[in-house]
Amino acid sequence: MLLGALAATSASFGWATGMMLAHAPARRLGAFEFTRIQLLSSGFTMGLITALLGYWPSVTWGEWPAFLVSILFGVILGNLAMIECLRRCGPQETELVISLKAPLVALMAFLWLGETLALQDIVGGAIVLAGIGLAVTAGANRTKRARGKHIVAALFFGGIAAVSQGVGFLALKPAMLAGSEPIALSAIRLLGAALLISLAALWPDSTANANAVLTPTLLVRTIIPGLIGYGISTSLLLYAFAHTEAGIAAVLGSLSPILILPIAWIAEGRRPSHQAFFGALLSVLGCAIMVLW
Repeated sequence: MLLGALAATSASFGWATGMMLAHAPARRLGAFEFTRIQLLSSGFTMGLITALLGYWPSVTWGEWPAFLVSILFGVILGNLAMIECLRRCGPQETELVISLKAPLVALMAFLWLGETLALQDIVGGAIVLAGIGLAVTAGANRTKRARGKHIVAALFFGGIAAVSQGVGFLALKPAMLAGSEPIALSAIRLLGAALLISLAALWPDSTANANAVLTPTLLVRTIIPGLIGYGISTSLLLYAFAHTEAGIAAVLGSLSPILILPIAWIAEGRRPSHQAFFGALLSVLGCAIMVLW
């Protein structure tokens, strides 16, 4: 339980870091091209790591329908929607809506796998999500009209991303319980998604073209957050899903909006407001209730 909770929290930190690094290159390249580059580079890297560690024999290939569901929904649809939300609304608003994945995953785990959460886990998860909401909505200074447009876009694209990513992670839990290594499953997800999105890129459609010239610097700035998010963080969260209840793993894996606050403070000098600090404290309290009670 404790290792699973630590893995999910570490995944949140990785996604928060990757989200900050990804914002600028995602806006320049567009959602499709940005996602395609990240999937190709991350898929190759994770496949190589899986081979070097000797994890390919652990894969239960009889679960291939679950792999396909995870690739199509969790990676392709989920990440295209997330990147589009990131481009339109920014990293903090995106993470706020994506955090809705936690209660959705808990509900799906109950209906799909029969998992139930204890009362303290439900209370702790609710406190965490309340803290996330307070932290992310603190200090918004947009006009009502601009904020309204951003809210609609965030709810639409972020909602699609939250549901799709939740389905993608949850679909793989039976395979992990059967012995498949999380790193190997991450490689399968990424390689499968890279193949599909590369085939889609051959379609003569302007939406698949980059919005900017791909320079070496822009390429590196695109690959690095992909390795952090798709490679490291996804493997950590899959490990958490395998070793603890899906609802708890999803809540602790949704702390990116909280963890992005100190990162933004250090990187951009944006000091969090008192409301944001209070929201962060609430989230810490909720995590303590879930893990230690």
